[in-house]
Amino acid sequence: MKMKNAVLLLLTSFIWGTAFVAQSLGMDYMGPFVFNGLRNIIAGVALLPVIWLLPRILKEEKKKASEKSGKDLVLGGLLCGLCLFAGSSLQQVGIQYTTVGKAGFIVTFYIVLVPLFGIFLGKKMGWKIWMSVGIALAGLYFLCLTETLTIGFGEFLTFLSAVVFSFHILVVDHFAPKVDGTKLACVQFFFCGLICVIPSVLFESFQLSLLKEGLIPLLYAAILSSGVGFTLQIVGQKDMNPAIASLILSLEATFSVLAGWVILGERLTAREKLGCLLMFGAILLVQLPEPKKVLRQEEQYDS
Repeated sequence: MKMKNAVLLLLTSFIWGTAFVAQSLGMDYMGPFVFNGLRNIIAGVALLPVIWLLPRILKEEKKKASEKSGKDLVLGGLLCGLCLFAGSSLQQVGIQYTTVGKAGFIVTFYIVLVPLFGIFLGKKMGWKIWMSVGIALAGLYFLCLTETLTIGFGEFLTFLSAVVFSFHILVVDHFAPKVDGTKLACVQFFFCGLICVIPSVLFESFQLSLLKEGLIPLLYAAILSSGVGFTLQIVGQKDMNPAIASLILSLEATFSVLAGWVILGERLTAREKLGCLLMFGAILLVQLPEPKKVLRQEEQYDS
C-alpha cells in the first residue's frame, strides 16, 4: 500500500464526513431541494475539467468507446441520478431533525446493506455478513431508538437514505465497468440537479440574498464533497487493495461525529456513543476480507 494512496483516501473520508456539517448549515439559508439541486449542478460543472485532466494525471490512454457506451452512459447516469436524488433528498431533510454525527453513522449503514441486497443478485452471504447486520441493527437501536422505543423522524429519513444509497451503489457497480466512471458521476450529478428543480419550485421558496449567505457550505458540499472527493477516491484507489481502501473511506462516519462535536457543539449520550461504536464495528467487520482472499489480493498487488 502506497502512503500517498492512503493519505488521499483519508482526505476523502475527511471531506465526506465534514460535509455533513455543510449540509446542516446550508439548511439555514435554503430548502433541501434547492440546496441539493444547486449542489449537484455545481458538482457536475466542477467535474467537467476533471474528465479532461484525470486520464492525463493517471497517464492512461483513452479507450475506444463501444457502440453502446453512449446509451449506457445516459441510462446509467439517469438511474444513478434518480437514486442520488432520492437518497440525498431523504438525507438532507433528515439532517434537519437529527444531529450531524448520528446522520453520518446511520448513512454509513449502506456498507452493510449492499452485500445484504446482493442476495437478490445471486451473491452468497457468509457468517460475517449476517453478524455484521446483527451488530449494525443493535447499533441503530442504541443510536436511534429512545427509551420509549420510538424512532425519531430525522433518524428514520436518514436510514431510508442509507437504503436508497445501497441501491445507488449497486446501480453504479452495474454501469461503471461499461462507461468512464468520472463521466458517469458527472452525468448523474446533472440529472439529479435537474430533478431537484421540480420539488424546489413546487414546495420551496428561494431568495437570492440568502444564497450569498449560504454560499460557503453550498460550495463545500458541491465542489469538495462531490467533485474533489470523488476524484480523490478514484486516484487513491488506483493499484491499492480495495479492502484497505474501503476501511479508510468508512472513517467518514467518525469524521462526521467529530465535525459535529467541534464545529456545531453537538453532544452524544453514552447510549448514542455505544450505538456509534457498534455500527462502526459492523462496518469494519463487513469489509474485512477472508484470510485466503487477503493472501490472493496481496499476491495480486505485489505482482
